[in-house]
Amino acid sequence: MRLYKRNSVWWVDFSVNGQRYRQSLDTTDRRKAKGLANKRIADAEQGKITPAGVTFSRLAFGEAAERYLLGRKLELASSSHTKERQLLVKLREFFQASSLNRISAEQVLGYRDWRSSQGVGPAIINMEIGVLRRILKRAKRWHVIADEITPLKEPRSIGRALTSDQKLKLLETAAQKPEWETAYWAAVLALNTTMRGCELKGLRWADVDLFERVVTIGKSKTAAGERVIPLTPEAYGIFVQLRRRAELFSTVDDSHFVFGRFRVTGGFDDNKLVETHFGGYDPTQAVGSWKKAWRNLTKKAGLPGLRFHDLRHHAITELAESGISDQTIMAIAGHVSKRMLDRYSHIRLESKRVAIEALSRRIQGSYGTKDGTKAEEVRLYSDLTPRKEMVGACGFEPQTPTVSR
Repeated sequence: MRLYKRNSVWWVDFSVNGQRYRQSLDTTDRRKAKGLANKRIADAEQGKITPAGVTFSRLAFGEAAERYLLGRKLELASSSHTKERQLLVKLREFFQASSLNRISAEQVLGYRDWRSSQGVGPAIINMEIGVLRRILKRAKRWHVIADEITPLKEPRSIGRALTSDQKLKLLETAAQKPEWETAYWAAVLALNTTMRGCELKGLRWADVDLFERVVTIGKSKTAAGERVIPLTPEAYGIFVQLRRRAELFSTVDDSHFVFGRFRVTGGFDDNKLVETHFGGYDPTQAVGSWKKAWRNLTKKAGLPGLRFHDLRHHAITELAESGISDQTIMAIAGHVSKRMLDRYSHIRLESKRVAIEALSRRIQGSYGTKDGTKAEEVRLYSDLTPRKEMVGACGFEPQTPTVSR
């Protein structure tokens, strides 16, 4: 490090990782300049400042990440932009002040090993490497290492469907505590509409028509996610309760979020939570998260590890088991990947197989009496009448839904 003066103002000249920095310290006090110089060096080591005139490929990773996020802000939805920022946290920690043009394939592979040693799954690691890839592509550096970096193999599981008993236990447990109320209502809606958690959180009252009993998803992860979903009696009942709750606090405006934000406080007795209070309701802000409540209630219900997103998978599974077409599933659920559709086709085949096996069991023993065989055939064909109703996720049979495009 070298301190020097220009027109009575102190400057600092230093190098970090082969990059040279010349910075004005904007002070005429030498002692103050020393402290500022040390801070500039620390900032450079953390990638917070960059030499003047440096191209994007020569930026320190920290500043390159900030510039990348700034550019992506216009391209991504708010939730997706937030997710990319989160995916960059560990990348910044690992690469620190390394310039983009010095990142090698060995470093990237080392990063993957490091994250894996922390118990992080391949799906998250692949997403983090995906953000790194996009940054390096902008720096025209990804092609240099691309051949040596292949995606990690991810589990083939696309979701988890519940048994009838598990679903009942989950909902019964979620209804037990006031602090789980939001998670409970969200769970019932997910099971009856196939809506994602992000779609529920972004829902406004303008999107809910209680007279026509439909909900409109106008903004989703993809354009295919935009859709109109008829409300089942259970879903309609939850929206009515949410509306009544909102009206207790203030006049409801169409722009207000259905799941408004609360400030939750607790009453304690000797460090033991004895009561919960909800206050500071702000319907102009969407609820932050019900992650903690979800984790606690699923553990209590004996379903640890059940993701909220699995409820969407379960609802789509029940639609597939009812025998409706792929087109109808996609009209209700929005975007469904090819792998998911293949999975649901398998479910339909298994449902048919079970039905055929049941048919075989019922026919056995019916032969031998003329009248018995005829009566059994009539009953069997009556039972096999094709269903035209959409079976709701909570065990009811509403009228045939009409889906607007």
